[in-house]
Amino acid sequence: MAFTKPRALRRAAVIPFVAGLVLAGACSSSEQAEGPGVTSAPCPGSAHKDRGCIYLGVLSDLGGGPFAPLGISMNEGQLAFWNQVNQSGGIGGYDIDITTYSRNTSFDPRVHRTAYHEIEPHVLALAQSLGTGQSIALLNQMDTDDMVSVAATQWSGWNYRSADRNLVLSAGYSYCTEAVMGLDWFAENHYAPRNIAIVAYRGNWGGDYASGALKWALANGATIADRIDTGPNGEVGNQDSPVEEVLAASPDLVMLATGPAETAEIVGKLVKAGFTGRFLGSLPTWNAALLQTAAAPALTALYNYTTPVDSWSGDSVGAQRARAAVDHEPANFGYSLGWAISYPLKSLLIAAAADGELTRSGLRRTIADLTTDGEGMVVVHPAGATAPDLSEEWSVVFKPDATAPMGARAISTGYQGTTLGRLGIQEPCTRL
Repeated sequence: MAFTKPRALRRAAVIPFVAGLVLAGACSSSEQAEGPGVTSAPCPGSAHKDRGCIYLGVLSDLGGGPFAPLGISMNEGQLAFWNQVNQSGGIGGYDIDITTYSRNTSFDPRVHRTAYHEIEPHVLALAQSLGTGQSIALLNQMDTDDMVSVAATQWSGWNYRSADRNLVLSAGYSYCTEAVMGLDWFAENHYAPRNIAIVAYRGNWGGDYASGALKWALANGATIADRIDTGPNGEVGNQDSPVEEVLAASPDLVMLATGPAETAEIVGKLVKAGFTGRFLGSLPTWNAALLQTAAAPALTALYNYTTPVDSWSGDSVGAQRARAAVDHEPANFGYSLGWAISYPLKSLLIAAAADGELTRSGLRRTIADLTTDGEGMVVVHPAGATAPDLSEEWSVVFKPDATAPMGARAISTGYQGTTLGRLGIQEPCTRL
């Protein structure tokens, strides 16, 4: 092996996006013991015949589910990210393929599980697993398979090693801390909410977001008027019941952790019924297509949403690279999200290649002292840390705007607030 630097020191070094990718190839494909997802043959369609191929799996809503627009755009962002890695020299003598074993799950837990078992024998890791509940349900199997995955969700458990078993790579805040920072921003820029209703998908996503709202309310003298469970319209039919419950609770703010279609229906029906408060949404609630619905005027006037990723128009190095990687404006912010959540896995593959550890168990071992640079586009907590450094987390706040890229304008970038530092969160906001 050409590398003699101690392992811990290698991990501590921040690896830039382009420089160093070929350096990680000190262990060539001929030296690397091949296992699932690693071959000496080139990737399908690759022009780099001197490189092998690392296959990564994708399990996402690529059509037919409530998050298809988001999933498709996230996949586009990841394709652009890994294409740029390949163009810049690959990793450890290999190109990266996330297409061959990409599967559409339509956000259906049963399809998600079936697709996992179908692609598991053929991939080194998962580049994306969309769905908090779906991903949590696979943890036991992933543990058995030593399958590392990139989280395409922001459940707080992904930031705690006791919960994710050193298997899940994440970037950005959790849904729980998203709610806390979002409420701080809202109180500073609109009014201090005193009676908050939360409408959220049942399960860990909605539970995480609601938990953050409750923590904020307790710390700031507010009340949770109602916590309303719902589901995608494909499951529950419509959002009439949540709308009725909100009207009965008479809140001054409605927080949403739903799909875009449900967001438009809830906001539109509430405003039509006379609700005069405002709305604050978690990151998956928005899609530019909502500006083509009857709820567009209400959303434009009364709704904000937050994300953990610098916007398409952002000034960060990461945002600039993401823009340069395509020749068109993406359909929605999922492109930037897909790009940003790929940083940890890129760093992991580079570090594992340098150690001759391009196996599933090798990736899992390498996570233990991995540090990742999000290039200013997203905060990435050290993957091997037992808990996140919440003081590093920030959010971007958006307002719907038909004249802005992807139908929304960033009105606050890098926002942190003051409440999160007072809460002393030491564990996931919701448990398995």
